[in-house]
Amino acid sequence: MPTLPAAASARILRARPAPAPRRSRAGPPPRVGGPPPPPAPRTSRTGTARVVSAFSSSRGSARRASASTSTVPAAAAASAALAASAGTPSRVTPPEPAPVTEHEWEWEGHTIRYTRSGESGPAMVLVHGFGGNADHWRKNTPVLGRRGRAFAIDLLGYGYSSKPDPMRGERNGIYNFENWSRQIRAFCEEVVGEPAFVMCNSVGGVAGLQAAVDDARWIRGVVLINVSLRGLHVTKQPAVIRPFVRALQTTLRETGVGKTFFANVAREETVRNILREAYGDPDAVTDELVECILKPGLQPGAAEVFLDFISYSGGPLPEELLPIVPRSVPVRILWGQADPWEVVKEGRAYGEFESVDRFIELPGVGHCPMDEAPELVNPLLMEFVEDYRASTPGAP
Repeated sequence: MPTLPAAASARILRARPAPAPRRSRAGPPPRVGGPPPPPAPRTSRTGTARVVSAFSSSRGSARRASASTSTVPAAAAASAALAASAGTPSRVTPPEPAPVTEHEWEWEGHTIRYTRSGESGPAMVLVHGFGGNADHWRKNTPVLGRRGRAFAIDLLGYGYSSKPDPMRGERNGIYNFENWSRQIRAFCEEVVGEPAFVMCNSVGGVAGLQAAVDDARWIRGVVLINVSLRGLHVTKQPAVIRPFVRALQTTLRETGVGKTFFANVAREETVRNILREAYGDPDAVTDELVECILKPGLQPGAAEVFLDFISYSGGPLPEELLPIVPRSVPVRILWGQADPWEVVKEGRAYGEFESVDRFIELPGVGHCPMDEAPELVNPLLMEFVEDYRASTPGAP
């Protein structure tokens, strides 16, 4: 499931905000031409969007010294985000969606499932969040496939990828961000065949950042969409409750209590309720979406993956990775303002890291904007590619 109770618990257990980052940031290279037209807004979007942006003439040679903040009507949210850099309308307005095909890739003895769309142009790798899979990007892959090559991947343990048993080894020895980083980089090398722009949701964003830090040769840029702030990380738990959190995680992971807990979570009604809480617009939670999330979660091994990951309170944090992302890798952050778990008030601090060129808020949208509001997110993803396709290695 895309969030699950750990996310809600994190709000209660969170002990401190993200550390204050450095202010200056770099912007994309300048583009020529007139501003693109706004995408058609969803009538359900209300309120305002806050778009933070500031640019220098070159990311590689200068960092942004100041930022400007503008507030615009929600109906023009994506338009304001796009207007900061220019391009012809045909470069950001997609034609009819491209066909999507499903494939398997063998990686380190495991079968990895992915979908792809598009035959040429810059590569984009789409990475889901906790409990998600490639189908969570079903509204994005065929649109992005008209502007390049779009690949949506099932991380090891999720979707229809292999689920090696984590209970046979040390806790979190398989399902961790370092291993998912290796998977993403190997995928770029062996399947994509060149560096790719990596677009990530929730915990997938931590894996994407880790991949950029581990080997930037394969990562042209990273877009974080409501990145997980990992509120249950051991460093964010009050010291007095750490032993109790650890004991609960151990009980869930290693006893029958955990299997019972998972059985209650992996039900259609429960998944629907979790998604309705996660999304800003509950009507966006359709039967199709519930099936996309639930069906692979019922496969053999899914319970063990789930129970192992909710016991994962170590590993990297976004605030640890963002300062060490190589200068050659631009980072952009999109954030649904209505996310009840990763709240935008806390997320704004992450837009101030030097590696982040822009922080864009999406009004009325929850934790999974790429699925809930693809008409806002798809143009922003394509804009990021347009901003950096000429200045990063890979297909133009």
